[in-house]
Amino acid sequence: QVQFVESGGGSVQPGGSLRLSCAASGSGFSIYAMGWYRQGPGKERERVADISSGGRITVYADSVKGRFTISRDNAKNTVYLQMNSLKPEDTAVYYCNARLSIAATQPLGSWGQGTQVTVSS
Repeated sequence: QVQFVESGGGSVQPGGSLRLSCAASGSGFSIYAMGWYRQGPGKERERVADISSGGRITVYADSVKGRFTISRDNAKNTVYLQMNSLKPEDTAVYYCNARLSIAATQPLGSWGQGTQVTVSS
């Protein structure tokens, strides 16, 4: 089973940037689509950004479109989320997970610990 370790979170002021990383262990990373998710205080977990197995197709939630960029390095079993122009409403714990395809909805792996992102002045 694929497992994930997220890192790179922190506290930033509005308008700031962060780059999150998600390192995957286990076999088959390069054949899976990957997604970043987040769960804000008192909110349900939501999908933020998706990337196809080869990295050519990306999909973003409307709330982050134009500000966040997802990418992956299959040689390193790692997926990234570059977050620019951060807003207070981006405050959340961020997670990653794999899916069979970018169109699939069911995450495949166990949820990691996540990485906390706090945007506040």
